[in-house]
Amino acid sequence: MKIIHFADLHLGVETYGRIDPATGLSSRLNDFLSVFDEMVDYALENKVDLVIFCGDAYKSREPTQTQQREFARRINRLATAGIPIFLLTGNHDLPNAIGRATATEIFDTLAVKNVYVANKPETLKITTPGGPVQIVAIPWLRRSSILSREETKNLSLEQVTQKMQEAIEQSISSRASALDPSLPAVLVAHVSVGSAKAGSETMMAIGQEPVILQSTVALPAFDYVALGHIHKQQVLSENPPVVYAGSLERIDFGEENDEKGFYIVDISSGDKTRHVSYEFHAVRARRFLTINTDIGTEETDPTTTVLAAISINQEKLKDAVVRLIIKLPASLESQLHNNDIKDAMKGVYHFSIAREIQREARLRLGSRSVEKITPLDALKKYLEAQQVSPERQKVLLEYGEKLIEGKEP
Repeated sequence: MKIIHFADLHLGVETYGRIDPATGLSSRLNDFLSVFDEMVDYALENKVDLVIFCGDAYKSREPTQTQQREFARRINRLATAGIPIFLLTGNHDLPNAIGRATATEIFDTLAVKNVYVANKPETLKITTPGGPVQIVAIPWLRRSSILSREETKNLSLEQVTQKMQEAIEQSISSRASALDPSLPAVLVAHVSVGSAKAGSETMMAIGQEPVILQSTVALPAFDYVALGHIHKQQVLSENPPVVYAGSLERIDFGEENDEKGFYIVDISSGDKTRHVSYEFHAVRARRFLTINTDIGTEETDPTTTVLAAISINQEKLKDAVVRLIIKLPASLESQLHNNDIKDAMKGVYHFSIAREIQREARLRLGSRSVEKITPLDALKKYLEAQQVSPERQKVLLEYGEKLIEGKEP
């Protein structure tokens, strides 16, 4: 049985794009659709048995009709070719209010042949050209599903998050124990696993998003664990394979050095056991490139230094999203010629210039600069300026010192 595992498509990301005046659409939409097409083409050409999508079809919870149409076109190519495709609901696929449809629910409503959608934790048995396979689906858990319970009404945010984590763990464990060991089984989840390396999507606040242990998903009942939500593709465990496919296209510069693509999973039956192998297949995602230049006070021609840094990266510039970061002293800022730099950037897809101007430290708070004074000294100076009594200053400084050191006051 040959399976494709991909995730985090995020149709609708428009950062670094240009608006096509004829269609009104962002050029970045084509980037995301192009890598999606690469995956679909591979599936069709290699006659895979099943395609698994681990959530976040769109960037917005309410995608445009055009984005939905383009997503459906590619799903339809797979379905009409007889390839079953499983769609899991991610956090970006959930509507803002309970009762509204999820972004992928339309496929289930229309009962589209060969398309399976999971909006709630469940176990499905899908018939594929390579035989039946069991799918344990764990979509993104809504916080509201926990808050609606009577026993959680007076809990803190941290306690609710803990309840969410326990609910996910219990859901996986109970479904794993009910699986038929004679059939292949895949856990498909849109979750955060604590041992994973963060990608740009994980701008999570500690205590606000449930993070489960790797041991929760790496159960022997599963032949393969397909994960979504974290954009950095990575393998967390070998036995069973616990894998984040990562996003198909780069979202921002936080993913500049990450390879993008999907996983090809082979599950074969032996005499008494099943054998699983997997391989990452890279796609032609848009290149992101950062060029750093640090100009010292001794430089006489800062523009030439910047142009030299650009020239070194000339082969990487074509069709890339480029950011040029220039660090230079304030005395040389006026000698930087923007037009010459822009001319050197011809052929790039998108570029931005960020200047980090280094200025002389201003003397304040006595004889020391703001840059050199410690936080505790700054607090002391502030309290003195506010004419706080010495007794009150002493108490506040003690509390401040504990907070600065990260201790409970």
